[in-house]
Amino acid sequence: MELISRTVVDGPARAPHRAMYKAMGLNDDDLSKPIVGVSSTCNEATPCNIHLGDLAQHSKAGVRASGCTPREFTAISVSDGIAMGHEGMKTSLVSREIIADSIEIMMRAHGYDALVGISGCDKSLPGTIMAMARLNLPSIFVYGGTILPGTWNGKQVTIQDVYEAVGSFEAGKIKMEDLKNLEDVACPSAGSCGGMYTANTMACISEALGMALPGSASPPALSERRNKICYETGKQIISLLENNIRPRDILTFEAFENAIAIANAIGGSTNAVLHLLAISKEIGVKLELKDFERIRKATPHIADTRPGGLYVMVDLDRVGGVPIILKNLLKKGLLNSGTLTVTGKTLKQNLENVSLMNSEPVVYSCDKPLHHEGTLKILKGTLAPEGAVIKIAGLQKKKFEGNAKVFNSEENAFDAISEQKIHKGDVVVIRYEGPKGGPGMREMLAVTAALVGQGLGSDVAMVTDGRFSGATRGFMIGHVSPEAMVGGPISLIKNGDKISIDLQKGNIDLNISHIELTKRRKAWKPIKSKYKEGVLAKYMLLARSASEGAVTIPQFN
Repeated sequence: MELISRTVVDGPARAPHRAMYKAMGLNDDDLSKPIVGVSSTCNEATPCNIHLGDLAQHSKAGVRASGCTPREFTAISVSDGIAMGHEGMKTSLVSREIIADSIEIMMRAHGYDALVGISGCDKSLPGTIMAMARLNLPSIFVYGGTILPGTWNGKQVTIQDVYEAVGSFEAGKIKMEDLKNLEDVACPSAGSCGGMYTANTMACISEALGMALPGSASPPALSERRNKICYETGKQIISLLENNIRPRDILTFEAFENAIAIANAIGGSTNAVLHLLAISKEIGVKLELKDFERIRKATPHIADTRPGGLYVMVDLDRVGGVPIILKNLLKKGLLNSGTLTVTGKTLKQNLENVSLMNSEPVVYSCDKPLHHEGTLKILKGTLAPEGAVIKIAGLQKKKFEGNAKVFNSEENAFDAISEQKIHKGDVVVIRYEGPKGGPGMREMLAVTAALVGQGLGSDVAMVTDGRFSGATRGFMIGHVSPEAMVGGPISLIKNGDKISIDLQKGNIDLNISHIELTKRRKAWKPIKSKYKEGVLAKYMLLARSASEGAVTIPQFN
């Protein structure tokens, strides 16, 4: 085995290093073994992460059982739910880069030989996998698990229902007492938000990529099965070390194709597009938006999950979890079966013993899917020359045309919605919320949920260079590129301009003449950012377009 740790702990010159380890309770036998970093994003900021410290202990036990020495450390993680709807959301996507950076720093600084990464909230999953890709040390990912759904008025509820209830309250459809009662029961335990929102989407993707153990995505956060999965994940790391299996062996272009396929089959979050592009950039795989659309067209939508459908992650777990979906897709020839995984086996070999039991109405077969094409639609046109993304799960309309109501920030748009100034047929345009413009490319669940709560979800469209939560539903188009801050066409829209969206043709167009567009472009000047220092200013300087994953990888000439 190639062990980087030997350069840190072996030989007379490393006596001070060994002394430091012995101060923490290790002995010579411990230091003679491979040293494995066990990272988690444990904190008290969010229910997604609050239990991860306990899960890390199970993974550490597995690492020890494999004959290695674990060293635990943590990375930050932002609660998207608590950061939502105010300035705090500007930090969310930025945290993905910081998580990747901090894991890289800890692994490089201490010369650890391999990595077990545990994470639970939206940006910590891709951030951890990005670090694994960047380091290219033997690595295995494990998800912290989903929250259980709450129960309110006899039905399952999630955090999505609370956000939408705010809009219902403002529209006078429910009372404050109802909102408070829902708030009290919607999130009954630790774990990530329960629908097929971003965390659960990326957890499913971790299995499809081959970076996580089969069946590890769906068991609930607070379950004995989750504890066992973390133990088995830790135990598996020695196999990766012994066989020199590294992320670049697993994260091939074909593996990314499998990830895109499952994201479409499950009705997953639009953020999956951004995060898969970012992970691919770390490893040098040339993934483009056109690949997402090509695979979407060939992939049926078979899992009836929220927010576009009815069921949550624990329902998927009940019928067999991610392996059921992968086996359905594999049976139809829609996956690359020969991709390597962290088990040391191929995807096909991992699925050999998975039986396709009757999993309806949660998961349908590819022969009678919910929809014959996938749910993450890429749009292009005069309004988004580099691309934009919409989740079409649950959408009935295929076209939308309306007049623009333009806002230069999320706050201004939310105020207008709260004051019920948005009406049927409007296209709400929220700009200067892109990677550079925000900075940070905020999610806008508070805005979209308020529209849905007011009953306008299917009667109003929204277009933004920002992002949406995985819990967003409706005619909501995000990731518009180029963004407003760099002079993209979205920066040139005026109130009353007609915008046309055609999902069948994949078009999103600003219906003004080329002469008028040229005239506006000559007159355009970028807004001045108020962020001149600190992490947001640094991100603004480095961030690339959403069409490239909004990564901060330096570009050298």
